[in-house]
Amino acid sequence: MNREKMIDRLRGKISEKRFEHSIGVEFTAACLAMRYGEELERARIAGLLHDCAKGIPTKDKILKAKKHGIPISKCEQANPDMLHAKLGAYYARFKYGVLDTVILDAIRYHTTGRPEMTLLDKIIFVADYIEPNRKPIKEIDIIRQEAFIDIDRCIIHILKNTLEYLQETTIDIDYMTQMTYNYYVNEKEKVYNKIGVDYGF
Repeated sequence: MNREKMIDRLRGKISEKRFEHSIGVEFTAACLAMRYGEELERARIAGLLHDCAKGIPTKDKILKAKKHGIPISKCEQANPDMLHAKLGAYYARFKYGVLDTVILDAIRYHTTGRPEMTLLDKIIFVADYIEPNRKPIKEIDIIRQEAFIDIDRCIIHILKNTLEYLQETTIDIDYMTQMTYNYYVNEKEKVYNKIGVDYGF
């Protein structure tokens, strides 16, 4: 399916506001792809489709996940909207014809990240957070700069803010988010310790 057909289908499945966000993520992902050497078309498709399952009503997400054999964590059971990432990967494959598993994984992990992310995982995770249509978020200007200087540092900053936000609410913290944060903090500390620099996280 080409981009025009994907856009036509996507418009009918998500709200106009969500569609604008998706276009923003697509083009932010393209910019990051050019900065870090990822395949441009890959980044655009993953960015465009990352929220393709967001329009499924909350009450139906668990039913859809069970129907398609998608595993549901305890956190997702308590917060079904989190399933939109896993469902998005499924729909990108079976509704939009995306066969590239790297793209599908980037969609699947765009909300939580994961240890040892691929470059495309990182790009979509970051682009989703920093795209221009986002409402003001804590330290967003700094995070946007970091995105084009040191993407791993940017990922840690995003995860740190996310975990702090979740700790202040009644929303459960997904174990994958915490694992991803711990992994990248540890990896960065190893690098900075080698060169004798205080990392700051």
